[in-house]
Amino acid sequence: MKIRAQIDSFLEKILVLIMSLMVINVLWQVFSRYILANPSSFTDELARYLMIWVGVLGATYVAGKGNHVAITYFSEKFSPLNFKRIQVFINLTILVFAILGMFFGGARLVYITLFLEQLSPALKIPLGLVYSVIPISGLLIIFYKILDLKNQKR
Repeated sequence: MKIRAQIDSFLEKILVLIMSLMVINVLWQVFSRYILANPSSFTDELARYLMIWVGVLGATYVAGKGNHVAITYFSEKFSPLNFKRIQVFINLTILVFAILGMFFGGARLVYITLFLEQLSPALKIPLGLVYSVIPISGLLIIFYKILDLKNQKR
C-alpha cells in the first residue's frame, strides 16, 4: 500500500518534529530557570500540549503498524480460522471506537472549545487547536482499520 507507507512516513516525521520541539522546549526551560534565573512562563504549558500530540499521534502510528498493546495469550490458542475471526472483531471494535469516540467525540470537543473561545492560559492559543489531534487521529485510525479489515478478507 503506497498511500499507507506515505501516511506512515508523514506521521514519523511529525512525531520526530514534535519530540524535537519538546526537547528544545525543556532545554530552554532548564536554561532559563537555572542559568538566567528567570524561568520562562510558557514552556510548561507548551510541553504539556506537545506531549498530548505526541501521545495521541504516537498511539495512532502504533495502531496503524498493528503494534498496539494486546493480550495475545488467549487468541494464540485459537485455531487459525478463529484467530482470524478474533482479529476481525478487534479491528471492528477499534474502528467503532475511532469513529464514535475519537472522530465524532473529538470533533464535538474541538467545536465546543472553539465556539466557547477557550484559550490556553500562557500561550493564548485556542484549546480547540490542541484538541484537534483527537479527530485527526480518529480519521487516521479509521483509515488504517478499514485497510486492515480489507486485507483480512483476502
